[in-house]
Amino acid sequence: MLEADNLECVRGDRRLFAGLGFRLGAGELLYLQGKNGSGKTSLLRMLIGLLPPEAGEIRWKGATIKSDEFRADLCYLGHLNAIKEELTPLENLLAAAHLADEVLSEDEAMDALEQVGLAGREDLACKYLSQGQKRRVALARLVKEKRPLWILDEPFVALDVAAVNWLSGIISGHLQRGGLAVMTTHQLVDIPAGTVRELRLS
Repeated sequence: MLEADNLECVRGDRRLFAGLGFRLGAGELLYLQGKNGSGKTSLLRMLIGLLPPEAGEIRWKGATIKSDEFRADLCYLGHLNAIKEELTPLENLLAAAHLADEVLSEDEAMDALEQVGLAGREDLACKYLSQGQKRRVALARLVKEKRPLWILDEPFVALDVAAVNWLSGIISGHLQRGGLAVMTTHQLVDIPAGTVRELRLS
């Protein structure tokens, strides 16, 4: 379970939110909504331990998110693609798995790239791909991802309708397996599995 109690966020001289809390259990997805500058990305950064809250506490399975278990259970995908332009999609996937200390074979990586519609482009340097294709390279990590907690910042940005439907299915499968997810988005997408909740920042 992911728990947030009485969180407060202050950036510069501005309080973005205060008294914020939620509980998220197995098979649940939390949609974070709000205008630009409302604190959505700041909240995500708190939830992954990169930004300390001004007040309040975040716990994973009843323990602080500073624990090794939390880091081992977390998959974070930011609004930036976090891929190396000089590397190919295949090389990026294999490198990301290596850095995360995960086992990913070349065949599994090729299958993931095929699922995101990049078959035939797996050996092309990412700098030659479109923005939507680069986003698909980043999202291909989720195909074989087994960690229980996914934190996703605007995952549907730059995706066409087919890719949006594919990603919706990937997230649904994660929830069906008992996973949890927190996601920011400006567009509500139908997730046909699990329990979907909403939290609006103003």
